[in-house]
Amino acid sequence: MTFTYRRVISYFLRGLLFLTPLAVTGYVIYAIFVFLDGLIPVPIPGIGVLMVLALITFVGYLASLFFAKSAFEWFERGVFKIPLVNLIYTSIKDLMGAFVGDKKKFSSPVIVQINETLSRPGFITQDDLSGIGEPNLVAVYFPHSYNVSGNVYLVSKEKVRPLTGIKSSDVMKFMVSGGVSDLN
Repeated sequence: MTFTYRRVISYFLRGLLFLTPLAVTGYVIYAIFVFLDGLIPVPIPGIGVLMVLALITFVGYLASLFFAKSAFEWFERGVFKIPLVNLIYTSIKDLMGAFVGDKKKFSSPVIVQINETLSRPGFITQDDLSGIGEPNLVAVYFPHSYNVSGNVYLVSKEKVRPLTGIKSSDVMKFMVSGGVSDLN
């Protein structure tokens, strides 16, 4: 009887291991879809999402036009003058730009030697800190595992070794998963 009980528990845990990530991923996608669809209330489900995506694409198109750039720059200058809004807007804009902008910041994975026996993976976000009087330092971002936060440390260039032959997305996945995901 104990053998059967252990086997049932084993099957349950395997099923849980397979279904939990699938269910959570499906729920997150569903929640994002419902949120986006609810931004523009229309009676047909899904049309709101298409309208939001079309609006974002249209604004991106306008922002790339020569004559519209000055209007967007004028708007941003106005936002920069509002104290709290400035902080929130620039932080979000810089974070979005780090992932999808022209200046992708998480494209240089590195290993930082902490001491003789300990190293930590990270991403160089600034490789020239001469502007603050520290030409021998680089800024390295260390994401936290299972979280959307992280820390930035200023590290001596001698302690930083580039990771080559590995995609940045694989290194990020490895770090965010707590080292559980494979580095392929």
